[in-house]
Amino acid sequence: MIRDVEILVIGGGPAGLCAAQAAASLGAQVLICERDYLPGGQLVKQTHKFFGSERQYAGTRGFQIGQKLIADIAGNPRVELLTEATVLGIYEDGIVTVLYQQQHLKIRPQKIIISVGASEKFLAFPGNDLPGVYGAGAVQTLMNVAGVKPAQRVVMVGAGNIGLIVSYQLLQAGVDVACVVEAAPRIGGYLVHASKLRRAGVPILTGHTVKEAYGSDCLEGVTICRLDESWQQIPGTEQEIPCDTLCLAVGLAPLSQLCWQAGCKMAYIRELSGHVPLVSENLETTVPGIYAAGDTSGIEEASSAMVEGRLAGYAAAAALGYQPQEAEEQCRMARQELVELRSGPAGEKIRAGLAKMSKWREEQATC
Repeated sequence: MIRDVEILVIGGGPAGLCAAQAAASLGAQVLICERDYLPGGQLVKQTHKFFGSERQYAGTRGFQIGQKLIADIAGNPRVELLTEATVLGIYEDGIVTVLYQQQHLKIRPQKIIISVGASEKFLAFPGNDLPGVYGAGAVQTLMNVAGVKPAQRVVMVGAGNIGLIVSYQLLQAGVDVACVVEAAPRIGGYLVHASKLRRAGVPILTGHTVKEAYGSDCLEGVTICRLDESWQQIPGTEQEIPCDTLCLAVGLAPLSQLCWQAGCKMAYIRELSGHVPLVSENLETTVPGIYAAGDTSGIEEASSAMVEGRLAGYAAAAALGYQPQEAEEQCRMARQELVELRSGPAGEKIRAGLAKMSKWREEQATC
């Protein structure tokens, strides 16, 4: 049996929840499929306060934002949420298959919004398979969702926002943070986060990398070393740091597999952190009726993901004929919000990536 729906949102994180709320506010019927047991995505594990404007929940902690987004759709008769529902594929005939409660569902949506987020990147070095080597997301889940102290002494790799924030949360959980190791010559995250660590006495070692991790049955320590201007290890600069946990916060990669399968035109854009679908100003991919929002279309902060979700939701609802004038105004406002979020030096990288995407999409259109 095939179930017909107007808009299918794949992924119940910040982008997906905002997309559903936006589309439903215009009158569209929305089904959200979330593979986890709890919606909210990365927000459920984030205890830090957000920046931005009031519209992006500035001053509110991430998990509280997640609770609010969930509350916004709870009880809405136009939104249905399925948790522990894994989307398996998007097929040429428009059918989407879902594994839900040990059943194989077939769904035929009129519009699809793909907002499945990102996966953590990893590093290759001797000993990286030892127990005690984690991704930052796993450590954050243990601490802030499961309530488990993940380590006694940790070395953090990566001084972007994730590495800096998780390091501070580890300190709050009573974990000794030996140092933060960053290969780049400068800190990549906001200095306000780095300042918290420095005030707590945590050294941030830029221009360094992990040479190896060592231990017999589990991690016992790591060897770090300095890098030269060509990013090559400098012999004789090794330092051994005893620790029981090595936490890797070395970036994210867009989860774009469903976009590939659906036949969307893709491009590798380094500034957006990987292969992403080529999308229009309203986030529609090259496959009509399929939209991509949040980290699926390029790695950014959760604030941008929420705005992108609203943009895709309004656009999808308008394409179905729901309040087109109101939808266009809301889309315009969302696009302006994104311009503001991406302004300044912090947004230089994403602006460069989006410029490449726009150029390549124009080239695709003329082929």
